[in-house]
Amino acid sequence: MSKFLKGTMILMAAAFITRMLGFVNRIVLARMIGEEGVGLYMMAVPTLVLVITITQLGLPVAISKHVAEAEAKGDRGKTKKILAVSLGVTGILSIIFTPALILLAPYLAEHVFTDNRTYWPLIAISPVIPIIAVSSVLRGYFQGRQNMKPSAISQVIEQVVRIGLIAVLTGYFLPYGIEFAAAGAMISAVIGELASLLYMLTMFKLKKTFSLRSSIFKTIARGKSTFYELMNIALPTTGSRMIGSLSWFFEPIVVANSLAIAGVAAGVATSQYGLLTGYALPLLFLPSFITVSLSTSLVPAISESYALGHLRAVEYKLQQSLRFSLVSGGLAVIILYVLAYPLMELMYGNTKAAPFISLLAPFFLFYYYQGPLQAVLQALNLARAAMINSLIGAVVKIGLIFILASQPSFGIYGAAIAMVVGIMVVTFMHFFTMVKKISITFYVKEYIGAFTAIILSGVAGHFTYEWLWVDTHQVIRVLVSIMVMSILYLFLLKQLDVLKKEDLARLPFWPKR
Repeated sequence: MSKFLKGTMILMAAAFITRMLGFVNRIVLARMIGEEGVGLYMMAVPTLVLVITITQLGLPVAISKHVAEAEAKGDRGKTKKILAVSLGVTGILSIIFTPALILLAPYLAEHVFTDNRTYWPLIAISPVIPIIAVSSVLRGYFQGRQNMKPSAISQVIEQVVRIGLIAVLTGYFLPYGIEFAAAGAMISAVIGELASLLYMLTMFKLKKTFSLRSSIFKTIARGKSTFYELMNIALPTTGSRMIGSLSWFFEPIVVANSLAIAGVAAGVATSQYGLLTGYALPLLFLPSFITVSLSTSLVPAISESYALGHLRAVEYKLQQSLRFSLVSGGLAVIILYVLAYPLMELMYGNTKAAPFISLLAPFFLFYYYQGPLQAVLQALNLARAAMINSLIGAVVKIGLIFILASQPSFGIYGAAIAMVVGIMVVTFMHFFTMVKKISITFYVKEYIGAFTAIILSGVAGHFTYEWLWVDTHQVIRVLVSIMVMSILYLFLLKQLDVLKKEDLARLPFWPKR
C-alpha cells in the first residue's frame, strides 16, 4: 500500500473515531443546555476559529508541503529551519491575539452578537489559542513526513478527554445559567487540546532526527529565505481560511440581525441558529471525516509527485480521491436525506432540526468534494486562486443570508439555502481552477452510475423504513434501513464499475489474491 493511501486510511480511522466522539459531545451538550445554550456556544465558536486562523497564518499546510519536499531531497537542515521559523511566528501571534480576545470579549458579546451571554464562552475558550498554534505546527511536520499516526492519535486523545469532561463541567456550571454551562463546555475543549498537544510533543521528541532546541534562535535568524518560502504558501492559504473564518464570524451576526428584520425575537433567533448550526450541520459535516483525511494526505503526496515531475501520479491520486469523495459522500447523502427525522428523534429527542437536514443533505455532496479540490490547488501552488474562490463563495453566502433570512417567508431557512449556495459556488470554482492547471479525465459514466445507485438505494431505504419492520423499535428500523441502503449502494457501485477493483484491492481489509 502506498504511503499516501496508508496515511489516508490512518487519518480516516482516527477521524471517524474523532467525529463519532465529537458527535456524542454534541448530543450530550444539546440535551444538557438545550437549543438556546447550543446557540450561545455556536455563536462564540466562529470568533475562536477566526483568531486561530490568524494565529496559524496558514502555516500547517505550508509546513506539510515544504517538509515533504525537503524529506524527498533528504535535507534535514531545511526541515529544522521550517519548524523553528513556524514556531517563532505562531508563538508571537499567540502572545498578541490571546489577550486581544479576552479584552474584546465584552464588546463582542454586547455589540456584535447582541447577546451579553456570549461573554463567558468567549473568555473560557481563549487559552486554547497558543495550544492549538503549537500543535498545528507539529501536525504539519508529521503530515509532511507522511507519518499520520501522531496526528491521528492526538485527535482521538483530544476528543476522549473532552467527552470525559464535558458532562461534568457543563453540569457543574449549569445551575449558574446556560451561559456558564456553555463556558464549561469550552473549558473541556481547552483541556482536551492541551492533552493532545502533550502527546504530540512526546511523539516529536521520540521521532525527531535533529535537536530543535539547540541554537533555535540562530536557526530562526538564518531562516529568512525559509520564512518567505513558507509565506508564499501560508499567506494565500491563510487568505482562504481567513475568508472562511470571517464568513463564519459574520454569519451569526448577519443571521441574528436578518431574523430581527424579519420580526424574530433575539432569544428565538439564538435557538433557531442553534438548531441549524448545532444540531443539523454537525450531522451533515460528520461524513466529511473521509474527505478531510484525503485532503490532509493529498497536500504532501501531490506536492512530492509534482516536485518530481510525476504528472501521471498526480492525476492518479487526484482521481482516486475524487472517487472516494463521490462514493462516501453519496452514501452519506442517502442516509441523511432518507432518515433525517428518525435520526434527529433518536439523537436529540425531537425533530426540530430535521427539515434543515432534508433540505441541505442532497447539496452537501458538493461540500464533500470541496476539501480534496482545495488540497490539490494548494499542492499545485494555486493557493491564491483557492483564496479568491473562497472569497467569492463567502460574499455570495453572506449576501444571500441577508437577502433571504430577512424575509419572513424564508427566515432561518433562507440562511440554510445561502449556506449551500456558497458551498456549491466554491466547489465549482475550485474544480474549474484545477483543470486549467492540469489535465484530468472526466468519467461521465461513473457519475451516471453513482447517481443511479444513490437514487435506487434511497428508494430502497425509504421503503424499508416506512413499510417493513414497522412494528419493531425505531433503533432497529433505522439500523436495518442503513444496512439495506449501504449494501445495495456498494453492490450497485461495484456492478456499475464506479468502484474499481484496484481501489478495493488497496484497502487494508480487502482480501488479497
